[in-house]
Amino acid sequence: MKKSLVGLAGCLGVLLVGALIVGGMVAAAYNNLVRTSQAVDRQWAQVQNVYQRRADLIPNLVQTVKGAANFEQTTLTQITEARASVGQVKVNPNQAPDNAAELEKYQQAQGQLTSALGRLLVVVERYPELKANANFVTLQSQLEGTENRISVERGRFNETVQSYNTAIKRFPTVLFAGVFGFKEKPYFTATAGAETPPKVEFNFGAPTPPPVQR
Repeated sequence: MKKSLVGLAGCLGVLLVGALIVGGMVAAAYNNLVRTSQAVDRQWAQVQNVYQRRADLIPNLVQTVKGAANFEQTTLTQITEARASVGQVKVNPNQAPDNAAELEKYQQAQGQLTSALGRLLVVVERYPELKANANFVTLQSQLEGTENRISVERGRFNETVQSYNTAIKRFPTVLFAGVFGFKEKPYFTATAGAETPPKVEFNFGAPTPPPVQR
């Protein structure tokens, strides 16, 4: 009887140690998921910050460009409408989306605004008098810097998402990640023109086209 009890106690001890080891592994894996998930959310918030910075620059840029004689109103309207479309796409600024369709919709709206800004700055080349406008030159420089930051922060976001997505697919984490609500997160995708910062190359040596007649 005593030998049986000793044997049973030994088995229970082994099981307890095994349970503690497994529990420790699960806890460590869970904590890693929390850490990487929070890293994604932090980087998402940073992406939102630089996009907001661009949105804040646009009204002043448009208002300044309006001061140029006979500036093309259609281009300014496109900028204003694209900026408004971005505002209509509702996303959580502090939590990265786990829905690919949601992120794609947001990315498309931001891409349309990028394209509209690119067209604006191309049209600006027809109005060399703007080069004498210190406010415009400053805003243009700030906009280009912000576009560069957007590209950088989007790249960093994709890197943190990759680390997170890799973590939830590793064994044994993959066995319980879904149980705790950890889902794969989508990436920013490379859209033609969406990640290329708009550039202004003033060609003031070339003949200036006549203003648009209205």
